[in-house]
Amino acid sequence: MKIYEIGTGYTPIPAQMGAATEIVVEELTKAFLKLGETVRIIDIEAEDRADTELPIIEVSVPKCFQGTDVKLGLMHKLKRVVYSVCLAFTLRRLLKNSQEKVVLHFHNQYNMFFFLLLTGKKLRQKALCAYTNHSGIWRMPWEEIATTIRKRYFQEAECMKRADVVFLLNEETKRNVMEYLAVPEERLVLVGNGVNTDVYHPLTEEQKQAAREKWGLQNCRVILQVGSVYENKGQLRAVEYLLPLLKQHPELVYVYAGGIVDPQYQARVEAFVQKHGLQRQIRYLGMLSPGKEVNELYNAANTVVCISQYEAGSLAVLEALSAGVPVTLEKNSLYSLGMGCIHLEETNREYWLAAISEDAGRQLSCQARKNTVENFSWDKIASDYYREFENRMKTNG
Repeated sequence: MKIYEIGTGYTPIPAQMGAATEIVVEELTKAFLKLGETVRIIDIEAEDRADTELPIIEVSVPKCFQGTDVKLGLMHKLKRVVYSVCLAFTLRRLLKNSQEKVVLHFHNQYNMFFFLLLTGKKLRQKALCAYTNHSGIWRMPWEEIATTIRKRYFQEAECMKRADVVFLLNEETKRNVMEYLAVPEERLVLVGNGVNTDVYHPLTEEQKQAAREKWGLQNCRVILQVGSVYENKGQLRAVEYLLPLLKQHPELVYVYAGGIVDPQYQARVEAFVQKHGLQRQIRYLGMLSPGKEVNELYNAANTVVCISQYEAGSLAVLEALSAGVPVTLEKNSLYSLGMGCIHLEETNREYWLAAISEDAGRQLSCQARKNTVENFSWDKIASDYYREFENRMKTNG
């Protein structure tokens, strides 16, 4: 069986800037290769691709669209359309030349939508078309998202209706897709995200201290948030929530890192910091490279917070847990990943602050690492995907 993992065209693979879906494609491919399977990545042609030995088929696009794009503006949307159209023609040629049925595994609504639009039914029958939904909004209550889905995710709805198999990261999305898109349950498969437990791992105490010194975090209790800077991720909500604690505990520092998707939102965070005189206790580190650098930052933290309005399956949470760092979630969070997770208490902020004290933190750290190694390694996740691919290929001929 030949598997093609389809890159989104957002940033080149290997991902150099922490783009979550690109990391999924990269890690799944590595895991399939470890399993001895035949797999190729199909990705946008890019001059700034990191050196890699991964098997990648590049899709040619006009040079103006080849650069990494981290903002979600008009140029980004145009790039998505141009790449998706070029991708569709690349996939058509691939299928015409294929002597066997292959797996096309899509991870982005634009990519699959234009493939379906530009590829005839007869040619599509030469592929098992799989789609993984990475969009967190689908897990929200339907009455809150129905309008947004119609306006911004109609392509994704069409992809899920027409895919041979749809992979979903959580139960809430599965319920919405079944009930409101009428996709039969037998075509829906729950599969989680994974984490590279070799890359994200606990450091020694000496290495942790060196990491704290690198970012000037000595003698601090560090609350860390990793992710793009915009409304959904909630950096402003985090600092508003933390304000009383920061005032009472001068050793507390809130650190956030990630690409700025919404400059106006970042300006609001900075204005809050200025207003309350928190320049020493709230620090923005910019965008860091995934892998070694981010792992060092996780290890410099006492806890990693995730208070997104919606997430399909947060890679940052899994990475932190794999690094042996307790993760703080909102009390009514839509998801929990088990051991190593603690919850914010709106009326008792000291509750979870105590949970990351030195003794309690060590215990949580051991639980977090054990949890990810046993349940969320990419080897396990890739095996889950492969088993479904194999079963569907047999069933669909």
